[in-house]
Amino acid sequence: MPVEKSELSRIERGKYYVANLFLQGVIKAMHLLPYDRRIGAMGAVVRVVAPLVGFRRRIRKNLKLTCPDLPEAEVAQICRDVPDTAGRAIMEHFSPEDFSARQRNAEVTGPGIAAFDGAIAAGRPIMMITAHFGHYLAARVALQTRSGKPIGCLYRRMANPYFNDVYVDAFHRTGEPMFEQGRRGMMEMVRSLKKGGIIAIVSDLHAHGGEELTFFGKPAVTSVLNAELALKYNAVMIPCYAVRKPNGLDFEIVLHDPVPHSDPKTMTQFINDDLEAMVRQHMGQWFWIHRRWKAWNGLGVQPEDMP
Repeated sequence: MPVEKSELSRIERGKYYVANLFLQGVIKAMHLLPYDRRIGAMGAVVRVVAPLVGFRRRIRKNLKLTCPDLPEAEVAQICRDVPDTAGRAIMEHFSPEDFSARQRNAEVTGPGIAAFDGAIAAGRPIMMITAHFGHYLAARVALQTRSGKPIGCLYRRMANPYFNDVYVDAFHRTGEPMFEQGRRGMMEMVRSLKKGGIIAIVSDLHAHGGEELTFFGKPAVTSVLNAELALKYNAVMIPCYAVRKPNGLDFEIVLHDPVPHSDPKTMTQFINDDLEAMVRQHMGQWFWIHRRWKAWNGLGVQPEDMP
């Protein structure tokens, strides 16, 4: 878990400080370019460095596990598309004003629109369940415009405490409120649900202490907390995806039918299956770099990562 600056050694603080200067320097340099060129340039940069930092190896490993029959040409294309998508999302995150201005009127489609609008009218709490797919913040921006209501967002603090300040500030500039992952953030998020608020949550990460469900037919530990909260507070859970359009800059916001209320494991598996179907339609837009199928052995590491 990320720690406070005061808990770091002098050497650790120095490393993080230098890394922060470098990252902020890259971001400021990119801001010398117009928005459209800036987003494309960062996509190209991450695409170039992907083989050097092990991204392509991780993507290939995950695809071999879950989609072993994919033709090599398609695997190679996904290995190019995923880093490009990640790079574009990074630069969009650090261009919050330009990004928000462009996405406020993004096209919103899908069978879940009626449920979303109906819940807004009824004052019922809504949980927008999304993923590291396309760029989920585009959905947040567009749906805030559509609903006229703020959409709270749960985020995970970065390990680098210096760069985290910049990261969180950019989050705040796409909307309020923001809930930091942890006890306090969870209490604030629950308070928002009780008041009939809207919150957006990404649900596609390996979750320590979660349930062993399936994703792409393989065991994937997944948190069922979102479903538990939906049941407790009678919230509408709507799978939501921001699909990047071919121009690389705009998005279609797709709302699927709400998750039927049943029990937490069944509801969460429904969400996993819904995301899988969406990823299969747009293989290059999901973050295949994640260790989604990490083997949990009590140490928090994969067997091949152990000495």
